[in-house]
Amino acid sequence: MHRFYIPPEAWIPEDMALPEAESHHCLNVLRLGQGDRVTAFNGRGYEITTTIAEAQKGAVKLASCPPQKTPELQTRITLCQAVPKGKNMDLIIEKATELGVADIHPLLSERTIIRLDAEERERKREKWQRVAIEACKQSGQNWLPTIHTPQTPESFFTSGFPDCHLPLVASLQPGSRRLKDILSGYRADNEGSTPDSALILIGPEGDYTPAEINMAQNAGCLPMTLGPIVLRTETAAIYSLSILAHELL
Repeated sequence: MHRFYIPPEAWIPEDMALPEAESHHCLNVLRLGQGDRVTAFNGRGYEITTTIAEAQKGAVKLASCPPQKTPELQTRITLCQAVPKGKNMDLIIEKATELGVADIHPLLSERTIIRLDAEERERKREKWQRVAIEACKQSGQNWLPTIHTPQTPESFFTSGFPDCHLPLVASLQPGSRRLKDILSGYRADNEGSTPDSALILIGPEGDYTPAEINMAQNAGCLPMTLGPIVLRTETAAIYSLSILAHELL
């Protein structure tokens, strides 16, 4: 069944209508019409399965229907990802969305190849947010992650670093520990509880600089090993998030 996104501010159960772009996709691309069954979600856990009540050019209204709520995940996961070259960031955002990540902070580290001015950063953020919406539509995920504006690690650690119970940084450095061992220590210190929030930093090709690693550790991030193989940044992101989802959600 086709899924459509209605932003939370436009989510009115008694008067449900698709936004203009979604209406266009519904009518002109998918060729749906009055009476066809569809699903709509608002990215904050709510979903309805209903029918198209009215279908006019550029406007689709849905029949009123009680919404269903998908419970929020037990642990809120944040991904802080050094922006890779090409379209690899699209892939990372798509898979992170499917895995239930709540926030994605794109980081422009010293070893990041691309460089973006203020206007380009906002355009990228908007594009990546659309990628996340499409991933929700395709996967059935009802929780839409927030894509933040790209920034430098220095800016992130000084003004954007969120409160987090379990902050981690993927690292090949000696002394990095497996997530299982880190979690065992956390649970031992917190009466067996699972953290309400976790954060993972993934570096660019060539990893973060020593200064950036120091900033992460000074912010409380624990070095986490991904094994002896040096992974591509997109592989490291998907692998790390899969481990966190398996252990925490």
